[in-house]
Amino acid sequence: MGTFTPAATFPKLDSIARSYFLGHHRAGLTKMSQMISSVELIIECRDHRVPLSSRNPMFEKALSGKERLMVYTKKDLAEGALDKTKKSIIQKWHSPNTVMFSDVRNDRDVTEIIKYARETARLVDKLTGARMLVVGMPNVGKSSLLNALRRVGVGKRKAAMTGAQPGITRKIATSVKISEDPLIYLIDSPGVFVPYIPNPETMLKLALVGCVKDTVIPPVLLAEYLLFRLNLHDPGVYSKYHEPTNNILDFLTAVANKTGRLMKGGEPELEGTALWVIGRWRNGLLGKFMLDDVDEGAYQQWIEEEEAAGKSSSMLRREAKRERLEAKKVKRAAAAAADA
Repeated sequence: MGTFTPAATFPKLDSIARSYFLGHHRAGLTKMSQMISSVELIIECRDHRVPLSSRNPMFEKALSGKERLMVYTKKDLAEGALDKTKKSIIQKWHSPNTVMFSDVRNDRDVTEIIKYARETARLVDKLTGARMLVVGMPNVGKSSLLNALRRVGVGKRKAAMTGAQPGITRKIATSVKISEDPLIYLIDSPGVFVPYIPNPETMLKLALVGCVKDTVIPPVLLAEYLLFRLNLHDPGVYSKYHEPTNNILDFLTAVANKTGRLMKGGEPELEGTALWVIGRWRNGLLGKFMLDDVDEGAYQQWIEEEEAAGKSSSMLRREAKRERLEAKKVKRAAAAAADA
């Protein structure tokens, strides 16, 4: 076998959906902004695998003026990438806000967050207890963090529903006690996406980590992007299924045959196999690495590129609406063709 050369770039796909801004996202953001005056701390969660892509610029305006604790969740799924240099860079991004990195199964990580919350609550010293709000993009681990804080803080079982797909929490939840002394209540909130993603690769990254439902981006396309990233990281992670390759159909066919994901006649079930492969990576079983680059100038560059996109909120909404209407037309046309 010759020397394998991974693809250096992924094809730019302007045709993919770049919106996942749903009705309950807008309602949730409005409610959060109305609650700001009554909470003592905002705990913003971002997925450690996509520290830039999981930033929601709408939070900067809606939640401004309130102390914020930045929690990078799911650090266990990119453990090898969390070296001291990258950790320090990410902390500088958010100065003077405090930054923590968390695995909700690690009680030490959870205890550090509770300790910070208690310090904040003692400064406020409210007789009725301090109230705190957890926010973030869809499926970045907000509800899982709330449950972990409740488990470690007061020894109670989970209070918030969690799931592999986004959208489990669809409205502002009732407050949940996470500390007795001082008394602290934490409020869960629905994940809020941005109205429009200018960069198609950012949308692929967010889909890959599960911030959008698996029906938004075609699974085979998303698996192709994952294969591209696996090859850049270490193609050896899938050696039990196939030799290093840039061909997604060859890869998925080999995985389908190895795992028995076949249709009648022995044809590989490509979509189901693609979802299975994506799920393996999300659970840390096909390499653990970050999808965003982390360096000294990355954060400022990201913000400048957001601003350079130059799209007003109304333009973003119109573009997102147009995409949804186009998608509906395609579905209706397909249904009509099937009935003919």
